Amino acid sequence: MTTTDPRPAPAQTEQGTFHHGARSEFNAWFFRTFDRYLNHITRQHKRSAFADIAAGAVVELGAGVGANFAHLPPGSSVLAVEPSEAMHAQLEARAAARGLDLTVIGAYGEDLPIPDASVDEVLCSLVLCTVDDPEAVLAEIRRILRPGGRFRFVEHVAAPSWSPRRWLQHAIRRPWSWVFEGCDLCRDTARTIEGAGFREVAIRRARLKRSAFVPVNTAISGCAVR
Repeated sequence: MTTTDPRPAPAQTEQGTFHHGARSEFNAWFFRTFDRYLNHITRQHKRSAFADIAAGAVVELGAGVGANFAHLPPGSSVLAVEPSEAMHAQLEARAAARGLDLTVIGAYGEDLPIPDASVDEVLCSLVLCTVDDPEAVLAEIRRILRPGGRFRFVEHVAAPSWSPRRWLQHAIRRPWSWVFEGCDLCRDTARTIEGAGFREVAIRRARLKRSAFVPVNTAISGCAVR
């Protein structure tokens, strides 16, 4: 008797990963070291956005070191899209500890090696700030989701124009982006998601309370339905 793997088969990629030397190692260290703290300050956003995910075909974009695996039911089949090679070892260890069936894909969000309409859930956190082309990434998310599938997100965004944080974001935008491998402090990600063609979009806007990382305190979370 043969069984069919429920996960969509990813295509092979050769140019879908990067390693920027010390910068990539620093980012992997940073997200490992501050994992619990980052999850603490984003806990309300993640509880809302990632609630009631059913075990099935789940894709996480920019899975990092596996910080969101705690929100997935044990036994879930997860395609973790992560272009940074420095993150992969920790991803695999976290998935094993959580009991997840993991496939790590070295790819960029603008060109996902995943078949059309093949997954139930796509999630990401602190990712759309970093990709080169957010509109192209969202188009790819819509492409791979089944009708009725959900895109769940938690992202930091540009502060309101009247906020002193907006001035700070612009002041440190370039060095911050270099250190954090492309992270842009000044994106209006909510507007980008709203214009991406999803059938339903629900967005919650709320600051990350008691966060020491002031430049990224302005955040959104929510769910978009294909």
